[in-house]
Amino acid sequence: MVEKFQEKVNPDWEQAFDRFETVIASGSEPMRLEVITKLASLSKLAPEHVLARTIPILSRLLGDDPSNNSRPIHEAAAYCLYRIACQGEGRIAIEIGQSGVVLSVLRLLPHSDDGFQRILVKCLWGFVTFGTENRVDVARNGGLETIIDMLKSCTDDTRRYLLEILSALTLLREVRRIIASLDGLGFLVEAGSCGSMVSRERACRAIGLLGVTRRARRMLFELGVIPVLVELFHDGDIKTKLVAGNSLGIISAHIDYIRPVAQAGAIPLYAELLQGPEPLGKEIAEDVFCILAVAESNAVVIVEHLVRILRGGDDEAKAAAADVLWDLSGYKHSVSVVRNSGAIPILVDLLSDRNVEVKEKVSGAIAQLSYDEADRLALANAGAIRVLIELLHDESEELKDNAAEALINFSEDPLQRDRMSEAIDVPYFQNMQNRMVHIRASDEQTVRSMRRMSIEQLSWNLDLV
Repeated sequence: MVEKFQEKVNPDWEQAFDRFETVIASGSEPMRLEVITKLASLSKLAPEHVLARTIPILSRLLGDDPSNNSRPIHEAAAYCLYRIACQGEGRIAIEIGQSGVVLSVLRLLPHSDDGFQRILVKCLWGFVTFGTENRVDVARNGGLETIIDMLKSCTDDTRRYLLEILSALTLLREVRRIIASLDGLGFLVEAGSCGSMVSRERACRAIGLLGVTRRARRMLFELGVIPVLVELFHDGDIKTKLVAGNSLGIISAHIDYIRPVAQAGAIPLYAELLQGPEPLGKEIAEDVFCILAVAESNAVVIVEHLVRILRGGDDEAKAAAADVLWDLSGYKHSVSVVRNSGAIPILVDLLSDRNVEVKEKVSGAIAQLSYDEADRLALANAGAIRVLIELLHDESEELKDNAAEALINFSEDPLQRDRMSEAIDVPYFQNMQNRMVHIRASDEQTVRSMRRMSIEQLSWNLDLV
C-alpha cells in the first residue's frame, strides 16, 4: 500500500514521460485523453524539465486541424498547457509561447464556445500572466482586438480572465497607442476595479501612462476612472498605493478634474502617503497637493492636514509637509489659507527643531510667506524675527539664505523695520541684500521683455504639470 502511494505521488518521471509520448503517438482517443488529464493533474509535482518536454507534443495537438483531433483532445491539450504555464515562475510559460501555442489559441478563440472557450481564455491568461514576453506575441497577432470583442458580449465568469489579459497587454506601449481607437478604455477602467490586485495595479499603471495626454485623460474621466483609482489607492498595499496615487495625480492635472478628485476622498489618502515610509510616496503626495491646491476649497483641506502633520509627524513627514507649505505659499489664495490655518506659530517653533532638513524646509516656507504684509505681521507676532536672526549664523547655507531672504522682507516693511537692527550689521544679511537687488533688477528686465505676451500665454497650463 505504501509503495503504491509513493509511486502515485512521486512516480518515475522518465518512465511516465515515455508512456505519455507513446500513448499520444499511437494510443486510442480515450487513452490519449487519460494521459493528458493525468499530466495536467500532476503538473505541480512534475520536474520542470519533464514538463518542458511535453510542450511540443501538446502544442502539436492544439495546432492540429480539427479533422485530425476531436474537440475533447483540443480541450484537454489546452487545459493541460494552462496548468503547465502556471509552473516554473514564468520560465515554462515563456517556453510555451515560443512553441507557437499562442497563435493556435488565438486562431481557435473566435470560433470556440462554452467550455472550450473558457479553457482557451484561461490558457491565454496563463501565458500573458506568467510569461511577460508572450504579451508581445498576443498583441501583434490580433489578441487585443479578440479580447475587446469578447468583452463586449461576455457576461460569465470568463470576463474576469479577459480583463486581466487586457490589463497585462496594456503595459505594452503599442497596445496603449491603439486601445482608445478600439473602444477599449472602458474595459481598462473596469479592469482597474475587479480581478486580482496584481491585475488591477497593472490597469492602474496603464491608466496613468495613458492619462498624460489631454484627450485620453478626458475620456478616462468620463468613463468614471476617478472612483476606481481612489478605491485602489485606499485598498491597495504600499506598492499599489504608489501606482494609484501617481495615476490619480496625472488624471487630476486639469482644472476641470481637480475638485472631483478631492470630492472622491483623495486628499486624506495623499496625506497618509506624505506620512508614509516611502520617499517616492512623499514626492507623489507633494506634487499632487500642489495641483489640487489650485482650487481654494481644496487648499483649505490640504493645509489642515499639513498642520496636523507638522504638529505630530516624524521628521521626514514634517519636512515634506513644510515643503508643500513652501510651494503653496506662492499661490495667491493660499497665503490667507495658510495664515488662517494656525500654521505660522507652528512653523516658527519648528525653526528651532533639531532636524536640519525640517528647519530648511520650514525656513523656505517662512521666507515665501514673508512677502505678504499680513503674514509678516503674523510671523513677527509669533517671534520669527529673533529666530531668523540667529539662523544667519547657522552652518547650513540654505537655512542662512532663507532666513536672510525673509529678514530682508521684514526690513523693507515700515511696521517691522525698527526690529531689524541686529540683522543689518550681519555680513550674510548684507550679502543677501546685494544679491536681492541684482535679482530684482533682472526680474524687472524680464518682465519688460515679456509685456507683449498675452495673458493666455502667461497663464498656468495645468496639462504641463
